[in-house]
Amino acid sequence: MARSKTRSSFDNQIQNRNFLQPTGFKFTLERSPKVAFFCNSANIPGMTLGIANQSSYLKSIPHTGDQIEFEDLTLRFLVDEDFENYMEIYTWIRGVGFPETRQEIFDFQKERKTDRKDYRMIAGGGYDLYSDGTLTILNSSQNLEFKVVFEELFPYNLSTIQFDATDTSIEYFTADVSFKYTIFHVLDPLNKRLHPREK
Repeated sequence: MARSKTRSSFDNQIQNRNFLQPTGFKFTLERSPKVAFFCNSANIPGMTLGIANQSSYLKSIPHTGDQIEFEDLTLRFLVDEDFENYMEIYTWIRGVGFPETRQEIFDFQKERKTDRKDYRMIAGGGYDLYSDGTLTILNSSQNLEFKVVFEELFPYNLSTIQFDATDTSIEYFTADVSFKYTIFHVLDPLNKRLHPREK
């Protein structure tokens, strides 16, 4: 008599019992490679799905919304003695914001055109002010497990560098930079999207 196939509750269990390590990552940022080189902290941003509340005489009934709010990408990096990586972000923000004259944004766009061959044109004929970035996640064997690819990043906040002559301990400077972006995707080592993940 043929035995019927029943689905066991163990079929959906996690196969890889190793845990994700907080130190197993590296970050690459096209526009600021020196920042990425000394990056010692990065995050996969959280996201929040908006909701729509339906009124009723008892209570509001929540329904799924149709817009997602993505949290910021935040990097922390060690500041090099020559200030090169800090100045990458400083110049980027200043070039976009042009606090003194409009020539600053033109110079920034000109630099962008000169430095990269794969720049993209935007409306109005100028060169874009964004960059793509990739957070590479490593497994317990320090091999590529998956990647988080961010599209059209731009920095909007750079933290303070606080000097203090009374500080007797030697702690190297770090700086935080926060980015906005258009979207991010989670990819497997073959660059296939993991949402939804194929079995």
